[in-house]
Amino acid sequence: MNVLVLYGTESGNAETVADDIVDEFSDQVDIRAIDMTDAGLEDLALETLCMVVCSTHGEGGLPSSAVPFAELLDAERPELAGMNYAMFGLGDSTYEDTYSQGSEHIDKRLTALGATRIGTYGRHDAGDGSLPNEEALTWAQEVLEEINLKAVA
Repeated sequence: MNVLVLYGTESGNAETVADDIVDEFSDQVDIRAIDMTDAGLEDLALETLCMVVCSTHGEGGLPSSAVPFAELLDAERPELAGMNYAMFGLGDSTYEDTYSQGSEHIDKRLTALGATRIGTYGRHDAGDGSLPNEEALTWAQEVLEEINLKAVA
């Protein structure tokens, strides 16, 4: 299985999470991480599971590295039917109205273009003072198990 961990970040937290996911699962799957700034439509190959890790910036906006990817999706409107992705959002629940909305912006775009989200929508709440890495690794493990179960069925 090929897995792409696509991350959008403002301060580097989502990149650190993406790197940890790659390090943790590189002996199990063919996995790589790409900053959304560098991602092209060719990176969304149908045979690849795309794990999206995206933070939230400002008042619920996309982090700066996710903006070019969102603009690419909006401009090109690629058909993504058959593409599986999983979503992990980073945010702070003390901002009740905007918590984890950066990831939701990407999620809505992928779904609107026909991609299918699998697994639980992972979220990390920085408001509790924890780091997102362990929670993200648990989420990624569950996503990989789910897709493996689908492959066997």
